[in-house]
Amino acid sequence: MPAEAIISITPEIALDEGFTYAGGLGVLEGDKFYAASRLGLNYHVLSLLYRGGYVDYEFDADGSPRPVPQGQPKSFLDKLQRCCELEVTLKGERVGVSTWVYTKGSARVVFFEPVEPDWAKSIVDRVFIERDPKEKFLKYVFLARASAEYIKNVVGVEYVKYIDLQEAYTALLPLVLNLPGYFRLIIHTPGSWGHPSFPREYFEQEFGYKMIEDKVVLTTLGAIMSRELIMVSAKHFNVMRRVIPHLIDKARFVTNGVDIERWMHPSIRDHLLNGGLNNGVLAEAKKKIREEAVRLVGSRKHVSIDPETPIVVWARRITKYKRPYFALKLIEEADRDVFFLLGGKAHPEDKEGLGYMRKFKELEKSRPNVVYFPDYDVQKARTILAGGDILLFTPFSGYEASGTSFMKAALNATASIASRDGAAIELIKDGVNGWLFGNDIRDLIDFARDPRVPEIDSREYEELKVKLAKALDLFRSDREGFLNIGLNAVLTFTPRVDITRVLTEYYPDLAHSNA
Repeated sequence: MPAEAIISITPEIALDEGFTYAGGLGVLEGDKFYAASRLGLNYHVLSLLYRGGYVDYEFDADGSPRPVPQGQPKSFLDKLQRCCELEVTLKGERVGVSTWVYTKGSARVVFFEPVEPDWAKSIVDRVFIERDPKEKFLKYVFLARASAEYIKNVVGVEYVKYIDLQEAYTALLPLVLNLPGYFRLIIHTPGSWGHPSFPREYFEQEFGYKMIEDKVVLTTLGAIMSRELIMVSAKHFNVMRRVIPHLIDKARFVTNGVDIERWMHPSIRDHLLNGGLNNGVLAEAKKKIREEAVRLVGSRKHVSIDPETPIVVWARRITKYKRPYFALKLIEEADRDVFFLLGGKAHPEDKEGLGYMRKFKELEKSRPNVVYFPDYDVQKARTILAGGDILLFTPFSGYEASGTSFMKAALNATASIASRDGAAIELIKDGVNGWLFGNDIRDLIDFARDPRVPEIDSREYEELKVKLAKALDLFRSDREGFLNIGLNAVLTFTPRVDITRVLTEYYPDLAHSNA
């Protein structure tokens, strides 16, 4: 008899190969997948096969970023095994579905791909990129119906223990799979972009339902049809109490984590496991890890980085609420004895984000102490987050559900200077294992229009500058003290951010017995 199955439905997942993700949700789902495989869990991740990936950027002569598709590497596609052929209905037509499986131990990622008719093939070509709202809706109807067929015909509903809906786009599944009591909706952002709505006529056309609301919010739909809601940090839970007060009685939180085996550099992990990690050992390990980051920088730009020059990192998805303009101002105002390592890309429809990409690229060209990786991905993140000296984590308070970049950095003794948001306030003790700045805001202030935002930004930027100056002074004048901050980060973060802890909180009856 098969072990009880865990099903995770997600629009994206970041594996160590391929381009089937856009950002943090995908990386988190990848971490859970790899850890579940080591724990021996019967773990199924259901997603879509995006032949065109997410997005890469080329820069025109005037410095404007131009989006281009990411073709999937042949090496990745060759590792996918065809599982079975399914059939679903979309727009009243039969749609053939190929099912591709990526296996790691006991865990599998199942990618659904429409193979006919041609119009259906085009709707799932790219991650989070669609031509119009109707195409977006059909994309996630396809994911829901393909997932339902796979669960019924391949897994077997009698073996299912959990069905986790990752983010609101997956909340259509309960409309097509009648398994009350099995669904849980995992909410990964408080921001409105994570709670899409669609016209009720779409639901009538595809499902025959005549919804009451003119616009149906997927988060509300999924929450009502799920037995439980899960937020991804303590603060996120608190913020969402003001967003969905009518649904909060079925909610709890599980603070996000990261896969230590995937993100902690072996030079640190080996010493940590044998109990031999101290400042002296850490100094040697960080020297080696930093050299790897310097080589990566050298592959992008011919520049020499002195060992005594601190490397400050700002790397993440580029969008306004993450405040990339803080990094821009710091670079413009800082002395040249700091090297800034920037990374990240914007969604091609995010005009402000594209503008920040252009400015990052201009700074890379004009300043010898700046390098920018617009093709920032999992592989580069490993090197950059581990090899930097200081990470800047700067979201506008209230909007970061959790954040994991500062966790990955901390595992590698890269201390963060973080705004008081997400899980940072659970994990960082100011001046001990990192630094905090700004206010802990629990309301969703409209950072695009609220007149308070400029004053908040101005005050918090000044606090960030003070904390960065303090960290840089420690780096230059008291290297032992600086190393101690990094060592504290490793020792305090490791037991609390381990993704195995996350899995045991999500699946206590299954993960505990396999740990």
